[in-house]
Amino acid sequence: MANLSSVFQLLRSERERTQKELNRLDAALVALGSPASNGHGRALSAAGRKAISLAQKARWAKRASSGSVQAAAPRRKMSAVSRRKIAAAQKARWAAWRAKQKKAV
Repeated sequence: MANLSSVFQLLRSERERTQKELNRLDAALVALGSPASNGHGRALSAAGRKAISLAQKARWAKRASSGSVQAAAPRRKMSAVSRRKIAAAQKARWAAWRAKQKKAV
């Protein structure tokens, strides 16, 4: 029986030690806050998010309509006659270059 009472006493002291450890863990969790908060103290309602979204869209629309972003100028088209002149001049330049290369050899 003496052996049984010492085991009972040992189990009781282990239970008290475990209870103290759990109390310390609970205090640490309370100090850190709930896991759902994740460090962010403020939450924005759906109505608040919608108001911010609409305000930003209004700013974008105002910026687009104010003309700060100008449309690209229309591309200039070259006439067929001008293109033929440029092509002929380039062919003449290449011909002159080839003739010069032939003389150098």
